[in-house]
Amino acid sequence: MSEPSAGVFRLRGARIYVAGHRGMVGSACVRRLAAAGAEVLTADRATADLRRQSEVEAFMAAARPDAVVVAAAKVGGILANDTLPAEFLYDNLMIEANLIEAAHRNDVNRLLFLGSSCIYPREAPNPITEDALLTGPLEPTNQWYAVAKIAGIKLCQAYRRQYGRDYISAMPCNLYGPGDYFHPERSHVIPALLQRFHQAARDGAEVVTCWGTGTPRREFLHVDDLADACAFLLEHYSGEGHLNVGTGADITIAELAATIARVTGFAGRIAWDTSKPDGTLLKRMDVSRLAAMGWHARTGFEEGLAGTYRWFLEQPALRG
Repeated sequence: MSEPSAGVFRLRGARIYVAGHRGMVGSACVRRLAAAGAEVLTADRATADLRRQSEVEAFMAAARPDAVVVAAAKVGGILANDTLPAEFLYDNLMIEANLIEAAHRNDVNRLLFLGSSCIYPREAPNPITEDALLTGPLEPTNQWYAVAKIAGIKLCQAYRRQYGRDYISAMPCNLYGPGDYFHPERSHVIPALLQRFHQAARDGAEVVTCWGTGTPRREFLHVDDLADACAFLLEHYSGEGHLNVGTGADITIAELAATIARVTGFAGRIAWDTSKPDGTLLKRMDVSRLAAMGWHARTGFEEGLAGTYRWFLEQPALRG
């Protein structure tokens, strides 16, 4: 892996295309890059459906960015991954392949691909180092998304080796924050629980039932911290190896539920439906490589959850 450099890329004045700018991660990257003085380029689906190669290449040829951030993806929780396997595999493969190839064809030499901690084997030793990739079977409930993200990492490495492109990859842990996807069945654990506990507190419910046993441990990163890490990596990192991005700390799902209950004001009882799957029991990433470069997450967990809940309350369509 290459060592960090002080002068890999300059954000100020650069034209940077953020693919997926309407999503939680993409919108956070837009805010952070604009604050750094970059000219941020975006395109909605009417301009370029990222699953269509010709549309992506036409947009990239017209926009002529200096760098690309691949924050676009089809995302969802356990149920969505398990019930929509073709969409999660096909859509994500097409999005990343089209963006990376279009960047290369238009001589864009700087690209950051964002993956997910689900790329790692289900039984990978914790904390999970970057070297654990492809050392064992994936978690079955999100393998389709994971396979697509692994392909994205390998595409960046392949274009670096074959064409000399400075394409890099970062793998964040579980994310949350303003702009998250709130859906009663298809969202990730934090937005799903925030919405459920909010409704229970509003309705005066006595019990909130959560999936599984509550014992799995997860690491959560605020999306603004991820965006800050993306800016840092664009400026300072050039290497073939992907880098983990996280806090290096984890909590149980039961602790998560209790924290969300406090944040939303729910005073009732939390029950657990053990007939539902837990997913991977332990997943905490080793973030020592990024820490050694000088980057650390700064947002406290309960502080970040409270801010996310305030954002949620400002969205009439989500509150119900």
